[in-house]
Amino acid sequence: MCARGTETSQLSAPVWSVDPRTGNRREQVATEATAEEVDETVRAAHAAAPALAERAQRARLLRAAADLFDQHVDKVVECADAETALGPGRLSGELTRTTYQLRAFADIAEAGDFLDVRIDHADAALAPPRPDLRRWKVPLGVVAVYSASNFPLAFSVPGGDTASALAAGCPVVVKAHPDHPGTSELSAALLHRAAAEAGLPQEVVSVVHGFDAGVELVRHPVVAAAGFTGSVRGGRALFDAAAARPRPIPFHGELGSLNPVVVSAAAAAERAEEIGAGLAGSMTLGVGQFCTKPGLVLVPAGEAGDRLVTSLTAAVSDTEPGVMLDPRMREAFVAGVRERAELPGVESPVTPGANGEHTVSGGFLTVDAERLAGGGEYELLTEECFGPVTVIVRYEDVPQVSAVLARVPGNLTATAHLGAAEAGDAGAGDAGAGDGGAARLLAELTPLAGRILVDGWPTGVAVAPAQHHGGPYPATTSTSTSVGGTAIERWLRPVTYQNAPQALLPAELREDNPAGVPRTVDGVREN
Repeated sequence: MCARGTETSQLSAPVWSVDPRTGNRREQVATEATAEEVDETVRAAHAAAPALAERAQRARLLRAAADLFDQHVDKVVECADAETALGPGRLSGELTRTTYQLRAFADIAEAGDFLDVRIDHADAALAPPRPDLRRWKVPLGVVAVYSASNFPLAFSVPGGDTASALAAGCPVVVKAHPDHPGTSELSAALLHRAAAEAGLPQEVVSVVHGFDAGVELVRHPVVAAAGFTGSVRGGRALFDAAAARPRPIPFHGELGSLNPVVVSAAAAAERAEEIGAGLAGSMTLGVGQFCTKPGLVLVPAGEAGDRLVTSLTAAVSDTEPGVMLDPRMREAFVAGVRERAELPGVESPVTPGANGEHTVSGGFLTVDAERLAGGGEYELLTEECFGPVTVIVRYEDVPQVSAVLARVPGNLTATAHLGAAEAGDAGAGDAGAGDGGAARLLAELTPLAGRILVDGWPTGVAVAPAQHHGGPYPATTSTSTSVGGTAIERWLRPVTYQNAPQALLPAELREDNPAGVPRTVDGVREN
């Protein structure tokens, strides 16, 4: 059993854990929260907020949580695999990433750099005179987190949104994803134990279930911000609800991404087989259920491009069928592939789609750049199709590459595969993708995405201070990142104190800096 079952309320629908490998119910793990229960949960979280005032306390909570997940790794991975079919290997890696995130945000909370403390002393000699100004950042309040289907740990109950919000000093109410409710309940129980070990009330992190509960959550007047990872349709509905409130709130949503790849003529000539095999591995990883899956790949026409496609064909054909996260996603994948394959001029060298009763097989579609650049019904090919499929666009020349990229919406990532000479000399006159060379190609990709890769594959997002996991709409609804240390900035707002007596100031803003945080004083950085 993943989590304790609960009795079904007459007012609440049961929440079942389902095995995606068979479609069978495993156990009831919760009930859907009513509007009244959502209200009680949010208000309890709000009441617990003062307990998170001390940064050291937040750090203890996050480290205790990481330790508990490490201690229960087998149980957590077993439960998550039973509900997602992602496999123990993939899930063990995801749990390692999750505990790393928790500890990283503990370090961030302790260090205090994120407070961005700035002090300008009074100066009557300036024109106009300057008062004493002391600026820092404070937590927004209760944060609503909407779990992702494809990452039951790293982007769900104990994931980056939760960790960064707690590090900022914000209580969290998580709307669990229906694909892994048992894992969500188990994760919540471990987080509650961590809170107790850190001397905090368990209400600093809570979980609710149910579609209606998710809507009630974003509309609740006490909720101050929201983080979402999911579909464009679902995320946009919640984003609109957040904006339509009497008091609108920030909604940081990750919605959908095509993650275009441009393979230069030189790159294809030099390593067509390597690129084809690498693409197959990236676009089928996790049964194509990564938000950074390369979904549109521009490949040159001609012999070198043909070799790349041949390599891709062989590698994808050798990929075993897999189980998607739930039947609804499987049906959407099959229908989406069919609709795209029916477009005139679209071919399917390896046909993706249903394979058996519960599995799908990977594949890819091909189309000429001229057709896609023309828009119209081919705009469908520039929309994400969740699952193990990608679209290969064969281009004749550089203007066709530019014309296709002009049709591509905002993305999390964009990738360029370059030849050796191009990579070594970004100013080269012919980068195989434009008269301006490799530098021009990167400049053309930069407006399309939040992370630009060279000679790599976008699946896999390192948790690091310099990471940015976001991008222009519809990739995300804000300019923030959901991965990396700066993700904490989503849950903060700046406040300046003017001419406030020292005794009334927070410790971080006092002249003697008893909190020991890094500060910028009169324009000079102090560590």
